[in-house]
Amino acid sequence: MNAERTLLIHGGTVVTPETMLEADVLITGETIRAIGRDLTAVCADEGEVIDATGWLVLPGVIDPHAHIELDTGIYKTPDSWFVESRAAAFGGVTTVIDFATQFKGQTLPQAVEQRLRETAPSVIDYAFHVMVTDLPPGQEDELGLLEELGTRSIKLYTTYRPNYYADDATLLRLLEAAGRYGLMTLVHCENDALVTAQTEALIAADERGWRYHALARPALAEQEAAARVLFLAREVNAPVVIAHNSSARTSALVAQARDAGQAAFCETAPQYLILDDRVYEGSEPWRYILQPPLRAPGEPEALWKMVAGGAVDMLMTDHCAYTREQKLAADDFTQTPGGLPGLETLLPLTVTYGIGGGYLEWPDVARLLAANPARIYDLWPRKGALLPGSDADLVLYDPAYTGFLSAETLHSGAGYTPYEGLAVKGHVVATIRRGEVLVRDGVFLGAEGSGRFVPR
Repeated sequence: MNAERTLLIHGGTVVTPETMLEADVLITGETIRAIGRDLTAVCADEGEVIDATGWLVLPGVIDPHAHIELDTGIYKTPDSWFVESRAAAFGGVTTVIDFATQFKGQTLPQAVEQRLRETAPSVIDYAFHVMVTDLPPGQEDELGLLEELGTRSIKLYTTYRPNYYADDATLLRLLEAAGRYGLMTLVHCENDALVTAQTEALIAADERGWRYHALARPALAEQEAAARVLFLAREVNAPVVIAHNSSARTSALVAQARDAGQAAFCETAPQYLILDDRVYEGSEPWRYILQPPLRAPGEPEALWKMVAGGAVDMLMTDHCAYTREQKLAADDFTQTPGGLPGLETLLPLTVTYGIGGGYLEWPDVARLLAANPARIYDLWPRKGALLPGSDADLVLYDPAYTGFLSAETLHSGAGYTPYEGLAVKGHVVATIRRGEVLVRDGVFLGAEGSGRFVPR
């Protein structure tokens, strides 16, 4: 335990969503005690001093959308909470919002209780969205139990029959109830009828290989579903997050709704900002099977412009650590589990392609990867903030480093990365979670099970 431990981060450049300043960060126990110039006298001989000269001191990354030990009812990721949370820590992630899936016949509290048992080995802190899949008419009051359980957001899907799909009447009913109980609703938006028709046409043409994956789920399917969900949410005054935007047009729809006064937010991920659908014509298209799929070559730049302009609120990963073996089982996009590993690479990719591409400044990184997720999902200011009294979740980042990403040096159990061989600028020197140094100089120092559930 580190209840009274004192740690001073000395000489670094502190990055907040508003500014950058040369300052020390004094940590006592699990919280930030003070931020100011040369606090060495305050620290005296009480504790450890980390010299952060030349490094950036960022708030710990919050990934607001990830799937660890995912069970869809069809596929399971064979990863573990210990391994994937450790990989996250190597990438500067100190908090993850995962999902408590309601399986058929379960109550929502039972879904949360089951997930709490599964997440016990985590080394980083965690919260949950509750994936609502079985809440018939007349049982909406069950959503009122979620605030007491510390899980103030739900997830719905406009696709994935039969286990996740919600029709329009169900969407409207649950959006209204969630709004009434003060919950945020996150929605996976793809028009199910369009996806089904496109998939059936490809199957009929004997075009089931991985290379055809993006054709089955066109950008139009995402855009139409997002527009519909935004309309329904507005009608019942429910706050909503449009999940994993893969196109600039989707983000523009959210921005337009927000500008009109709606409580509407959106997120995107590095895969949509860096990769495009030409990879499906390459030698290893299996690496890039995910939903929504990657888009046309001009889309990443257009989406970056949306991020730079403020239309996108959060960057996330949609992390799913299906293994190389699971992906390679059959050259058939209808039989390949969708999802990519990404927890460890979120921060360096954001820095390399966001700042390096001229779209972001360092304060934007703190905003998109920490402050905004914390504010939108009721974690602020405990998480996502470098403020006295906040949890001491920090990342020390060396911006001078240059290197390449490789599955051989990453720590996920997936055994591959969609970013194999990509150059990165900077790397995580140390990750500190609630005052405890989890990772330093490439060595894991934490303990299995030291992460905590964060009620919100």
